[in-house]
Amino acid sequence: MRVMIAGSSGLIGTSLVPHLRHTGHEVLRLVRRAPRAPDERGWDPPAGWLQSGALDGVDAVVNLCGVGIGDRRWSGARKQAIRDSRVEPTEVLAAAVAAHGIPTMVNASGISYYGDTGDREVDETAPLGAGFLAEVCRDWEAATAAAQPASRVVRLRSGAVLSPSGGLLGRLRPLFSLALGGRLGSGRQYLPWISLDDEVGAIAFLLEHPEVTGPVNLVAPEQVTNARFTEELGRAVNRPTPFPVPAVALRAVLGEAADELALTGPRAAPAVLQRHGFPYRHATLAEALSAATTR
Repeated sequence: MRVMIAGSSGLIGTSLVPHLRHTGHEVLRLVRRAPRAPDERGWDPPAGWLQSGALDGVDAVVNLCGVGIGDRRWSGARKQAIRDSRVEPTEVLAAAVAAHGIPTMVNASGISYYGDTGDREVDETAPLGAGFLAEVCRDWEAATAAAQPASRVVRLRSGAVLSPSGGLLGRLRPLFSLALGGRLGSGRQYLPWISLDDEVGAIAFLLEHPEVTGPVNLVAPEQVTNARFTEELGRAVNRPTPFPVPAVALRAVLGEAADELALTGPRAAPAVLQRHGFPYRHATLAEALSAATTR
């Protein structure tokens, strides 16, 4: 299969590219500068421009574009950047997929689509939730509309990706190593997660299973609260977790983002992946944290 990837330089893309190549696929990469390698093609999403011939012979497009949502406070400008960096590239790619008759489009989205669900478990059939990130996910997914119905569109509603470097663990490990880690707020909020290996493996799995379409929750089957996650991470790095972080302190540091990123979350289940027999490498949090913290 010939696969074009947008967002190949991010946390997921840098692992997905070699994984797909190792399993026999040809991978091309869209870049927002002059191409410098044989596998690169140029594009400019805000301008709606895609290099001529970039999608010739391509069987699937994987779109992973989007600036970070938790690396700084949410000003008005930052919230606009979070939305635009997802919606604009998706609109450009969906139109190109339709124009070139590409069979498959796999597009990133987020588990925040469901908003805060408390103790209520949700799968891919659940409705849209409330909040800024839920609205971003709604618009992000709607931006794939041009690719349908001619192409198969898969929407990846990813949880927190646990990686040996970067992402959630990249921010938390230094604190836990200094014994400064602790549950956030009440700790009762759910934290949907998936290991980087399984995130990448699931994307490859979905590329290779044409019967799967629509939203897919990229989360592990084990559902954990923030308190449980904290305990497991402390155990993985062999450090105590004695200091809970009050909600008021989180809001003082993160502002508006604290409520959606740290103090609430959906209790999400991977119904589609399980129904289609996806083979998880790290089905439990203990397994995923052990793999991520020992590399």
